[in-house]
Amino acid sequence: MKSRETKPAIMKLLFLFFLSISVFSAQAQVVGLKCEYLENPIGIDNIHPRFVWHIPDATSGVFQSAYQIAVGTDSISVSKGTGNFWETGKVDSSVNLITYRGKKLQPFTKYYWRVSVWKNGDKHPVSSTASFETGMLSEANWRGWWISDGEDRNIKPAPYFRRVFDASKSIKSARAYIAAAGLYELYINGKKIGNHRLDPAYTRFDRRNLYVTYDVTQNLQEGKNAIGVILGNGWYNFQTQAVWDYERAPWRNRPAFCFDLRITYSDGSVETISSDRNWKTSLGPIVYNSIYTGEHYDARREQLGWNTVNFNDSKWKNIVYRKAPGEYISAAAMQPIRNVEEIKPVSITKMNDSVYIFNIGRNIAGVTRITLNGDSGTLVHVIHAERLDKNGYPDQSNVDYFLAENTRSYDPFATDIYTLNGKGAETFMPHFDYKGFQYVEVKANKPISLSKENLTAYFMHSDVAPVGNIQTSSELINKIYAATNASYLSNLFGYPTDCPQREKNGWTGDAHIASETGLYNFDAITIYEKWLRDVRDEQQPNGVLPSIIPTDGWGYEWGNGPDWTSVVAIIPWNVYLFYGDSKILSDNYENIKRYVNHIDELYPTGLTDWGLGDWAPLKSKTPVELVSSVYYYVDVNILAKAAHVLHKNDDYIKYGVLAEKIKNAINEKYLNAKKAIYADGFQTELSMPLFWGIVPDSLKRKVAANLADSVAANNYHLDVGILGAKAILGALSDNGQAETAYRLAAQKTFPSWGWWIVNGATTLYENWNINLKRDLSLNHIMFGEIGAWLYKALGGIKPDENHPGFKNVLLAPNFVDSLNYFTAEHISPYGKIISSWKRNGNIVYYNVTIPANASATINFPLLPGQTAYYKNQRIKNVREYSISSGSYEFVIK
Repeated sequence: MKSRETKPAIMKLLFLFFLSISVFSAQAQVVGLKCEYLENPIGIDNIHPRFVWHIPDATSGVFQSAYQIAVGTDSISVSKGTGNFWETGKVDSSVNLITYRGKKLQPFTKYYWRVSVWKNGDKHPVSSTASFETGMLSEANWRGWWISDGEDRNIKPAPYFRRVFDASKSIKSARAYIAAAGLYELYINGKKIGNHRLDPAYTRFDRRNLYVTYDVTQNLQEGKNAIGVILGNGWYNFQTQAVWDYERAPWRNRPAFCFDLRITYSDGSVETISSDRNWKTSLGPIVYNSIYTGEHYDARREQLGWNTVNFNDSKWKNIVYRKAPGEYISAAAMQPIRNVEEIKPVSITKMNDSVYIFNIGRNIAGVTRITLNGDSGTLVHVIHAERLDKNGYPDQSNVDYFLAENTRSYDPFATDIYTLNGKGAETFMPHFDYKGFQYVEVKANKPISLSKENLTAYFMHSDVAPVGNIQTSSELINKIYAATNASYLSNLFGYPTDCPQREKNGWTGDAHIASETGLYNFDAITIYEKWLRDVRDEQQPNGVLPSIIPTDGWGYEWGNGPDWTSVVAIIPWNVYLFYGDSKILSDNYENIKRYVNHIDELYPTGLTDWGLGDWAPLKSKTPVELVSSVYYYVDVNILAKAAHVLHKNDDYIKYGVLAEKIKNAINEKYLNAKKAIYADGFQTELSMPLFWGIVPDSLKRKVAANLADSVAANNYHLDVGILGAKAILGALSDNGQAETAYRLAAQKTFPSWGWWIVNGATTLYENWNINLKRDLSLNHIMFGEIGAWLYKALGGIKPDENHPGFKNVLLAPNFVDSLNYFTAEHISPYGKIISSWKRNGNIVYYNVTIPANASATINFPLLPGQTAYYKNQRIKNVREYSISSGSYEFVIK
């Protein structure tokens, strides 16, 4: 018999044994299972959905040797590896992105899928199970009608809709499908459904509308239920007068919606409650709403309980039918816009008894929620601005000048107007708009009492997951990095925008310039795929694209040369590099080709002067023909590479020849080979040919040296517009001039990114000169390449186009003298990549983590006399040192 003293030891051993099993099990699971890059999505329309996953095992040298996928409608069978819709069998491959090739998927159906993975040939695979659910799959499966309230499009109050129905049996599950021309909020039995904002995302409404799917099982009850819908104008019924003519859009009309509520009862029967003549409509307390300016709400007009069963709607009128606004209704298979972050004011200033100024401490895109007390009829203006004037009041003059002067009295810029009902504490947050702001003035027509607690701000944007992080020993660089990300998110609202206050337009140049910054930092593929569908919807038969997308027609004749509309090629290629998914190339291939062919027809010499040029320049002016021809080359080069990826060999040869022709034409006209300069040797003129691969290999170092000399001669300050800013840092650091690039990036005086930060910026600005009276949005993303440069140059993390999706990671860090430490992290399709270095005297310790199933090739940036070591062994092949997955520490001394 064992003594009592041995029992604790035995229990401890058993505990450790079971703990080790649980830890092994946790490590063994396949993670990151997504369908169409979403976790367990519902309402997808792709009949060939994509599955992705990765292995979290951090053990050195781990790789996937095989996979097996099962897809079916029975969760238990699938969890055991059997699928009644698709079974791949064991496939010897390291691929972790698979397209569904099983039986034809059915609409309104939940499917389960399991992936089993063999690691390093292990006989015992690890597995995980996930799900996805199809939506309509076809416009023909809609039961609902498009309905509206029949009012004229110029009527200001927003329409409200309701319908009561009887669910007579026990409910098993229910899904709501809603599409809208405009914006909507959906309610069931008095509660708002979901936490999305500004649904559905903006599209070219007369061509395509999006629908959203909700699981509303828990919102329904057996017996009577009430559905409520509020419609907002959004970009569909634009009532504000501004320079882009949205108030004259060809699609403009009173908002409408189409709705199906599909209920599956416990007995297996299905009932669909649709938008039809059983609905009723009325005007409500939202007396005006504009996505551009603000929302006006009269709480005295509230109809309490309007979206509940027992509300008396005898005074409500019948709906009217409307034709569908566009040809297509597509699923919104993307991350929605949400109130992602709640922000409390850092200060409040009482100007007088009826005016208060709130400061939320940083510039954001979003809305405010205000709680008020006052007499019925008290009118409160909530005014949003990015800065204050000399008297401490909001100053909108930097962004409000495109608003028509004659409408400001009744449609003020960035202003919500609330009328109190006098029934106690009242809380208001606008339903159908957003602003760009840091300061908020609350102004009433009667004395009111407010404290900091009365106002809350919400940072709104497409809710994309962060996948990157940068940490450095420089506080300035850290702030520039944070400001870049804040501007990127402030300009992501279902499509990439230029600024969240003055325009909210989908400028194509801003989008492709910032795309790498976005992809390093955020899981934004679903937004880009959606927006590229908008790009395809906007393309003319001859290949021409507008400069803003979506558009009401503005921008087809201005601002849309290759330097801007290269977005059609650059973003698909960047997404392909980051995700390793060729679908985005396939989807856009013919559009890129049509666009390139059109330029080739117009400019047969290979040079084109079609474009805006280096926008927002400083002193020097670069020829438009040079920058636009460079981007024309970029487009054709991408088209040739895409043809190669997609096995279109004739096109690969044809467009490879055309790319070489364009490159030669540029060099023949603008390159002075003897001096190793382009044109007059200005910073943009040297940067762009270097960055985009125009410079002959034999001259790259000399051109880069001349660029560095030009920067030094300008006292290490920038002299570029947005296209030069995209290129200059990478052009230097990729060609032996990383120290000069860093001095530019970390500069604190005008003109520089740091100059903005020193002067209080928390986002990136529209112009280097912070004293301009206009063209000075304080939240723009078009100078945002610096965010990507930190990953590419200092962390050295780059995708390998021969092994895209970071299957093989290219590492070429630069250990610049002015930093003591630097860390870059990026969550790739295979897991987290870490490139981190720190100094200890003259020694640099370089730490690398490569996820399972991936590899890396390191190019060590050694100075003369330096040597790289791994485990005290000298590394001989310092230019192409190959490693497999795992964690490594290198010593450079």
